[in-house]
Amino acid sequence: MSLADPLLWTAVLKIVGVNLILSGDNAVVIALAARSLPPRQQKLAIRWGAGAAVLLRVVLTVFAVALLELPWLKLAGGVLLVWVGVKLLIPTHGEGALSASGNLASAVRTILVADVVMSLDNVLGVAAAAGGEWVLLAFGLALSVPLVVFGATLLVKLMERVPSVVIVGAALIGYVAGEMAWEDSGIESWTGLFPDAAQYVVASASAAVVVAAGLWLARRSTRKAAAARHPAR
Repeated sequence: MSLADPLLWTAVLKIVGVNLILSGDNAVVIALAARSLPPRQQKLAIRWGAGAAVLLRVVLTVFAVALLELPWLKLAGGVLLVWVGVKLLIPTHGEGALSASGNLASAVRTILVADVVMSLDNVLGVAAAAGGEWVLLAFGLALSVPLVVFGATLLVKLMERVPSVVIVGAALIGYVAGEMAWEDSGIESWTGLFPDAAQYVVASASAAVVVAAGLWLARRSTRKAAAARHPAR
């Protein structure tokens, strides 16, 4: 493709659009995982998390199409994402007793687990938009770095000012998990019996489960922390 080829610029616009849409959920995960860290470590977690997301996409690009055709992979990924969403709603207590590196390592681990699952769709979307052109594919992967970093940084600041945004972020992760699980080829013979709208019902139910379970465990964790600070005499 030459620079004057309209197909080139059409592909570029598609890649930009796919990245804007599909990099958002990665930014949400990174922001949720990094929100309780000190400011300096928030920046490190965001940078490492975004770098890991892009590295994973590079590795997964070679295998994306074949991987997504494997039965039960998306279903397992959906279950894993539900766990990640619930975990991100549970507050951490007694940060002063923990080392800074331990907090940062925990945040990066959470980001890595979610990125492994959530990067699959991003890779597939960019690969389809690139039409097999490796230069365009490399452009799409490179573009995702600033989008994820910038998006996660903005979300962290927003979560500090509006705590309820954390719940919205967890719900989004739950929704993505439900959609991913429903699309698994291993259960296609069963899901095919239902109308298309059933996917959105399942995704919404998954989001509700994540929020309900996360908030319940968060309250339980807060009560335990309070009881530990003020034991009954």
